[in-house]
Amino acid sequence: MNRFISGLMKKMTLEEKVGQLSQCSGGFATGPDNTRISRTEDISKGLIGSLLNVSGAANTRKYQEAAMKSRLQIPLLFGLDVIHGYRTGFPLPLAEAASFDLDAIERGSRCAAKEAAAAGLHWTFAPMVDISWDARWGRVMEGAGEDPYYGSLVAKARVHGLQGDDLSKENTILSCIKHFAGYGAAIAGRSALRMRRLESNTRTALPSAKSTLTRSRGWRGPRRSRTSQLWCCTGTERPWIPSPRPAQRQKSTVSFRKPWRNNGGFRYEQQSCL
Repeated sequence: MNRFISGLMKKMTLEEKVGQLSQCSGGFATGPDNTRISRTEDISKGLIGSLLNVSGAANTRKYQEAAMKSRLQIPLLFGLDVIHGYRTGFPLPLAEAASFDLDAIERGSRCAAKEAAAAGLHWTFAPMVDISWDARWGRVMEGAGEDPYYGSLVAKARVHGLQGDDLSKENTILSCIKHFAGYGAAIAGRSALRMRRLESNTRTALPSAKSTLTRSRGWRGPRRSRTSQLWCCTGTERPWIPSPRPAQRQKSTVSFRKPWRNNGGFRYEQQSCL
């Protein structure tokens, strides 16, 4: 696979490489300006790599056929927020966590993955692994509560439920943990604004993320119980998180890839890159 990817990269123009990093939501580019774009035209030119908020076999097939008209015929990725079920609704993540039934939590994610995959989706932006002690922050309902240790167990159960043991199977989808890292430490519970920069916040925020990204020495569990991607949080830049800015690339390697032995990808929102 690595040889295939390396060969494909050598064939790609700079424009096509940038296109694979480009994502749009429905008919709009993601970001604050909500620019209207021509999806099928740009897809057929290889200028879009993934789509958000497009689901259903008929819709995904239409855009995938456009991708097959591109020079290199690289398939699209389709992503959607599948937070607590797809067609079958499950309790909010916080309510699920309150059951303290990790097996049921994993089976709920497994059901959601099967239904989402059947609708043509490849990717979801879950689970949320933020730890927050401020009830004013509305996104506490997406997490597993206040305890980093229990949050780590719930995060692993959800990732394994979504991805299974083999991501090549048709009834699995990619997970993307969010938000790395410290997003739950929002001052006064105001989302995407300034975060408290305390060492204790680092110790609180990282365990849940790390649990889904690493395999300890001697690990005998399924490889795919590790998440495939993490979503870097918006708001004030934190000194311990990876950043798209050149000065932060080394910190990305130090804090994520080397000590945690993970080669997953990052997802950034446009406004978090400015």
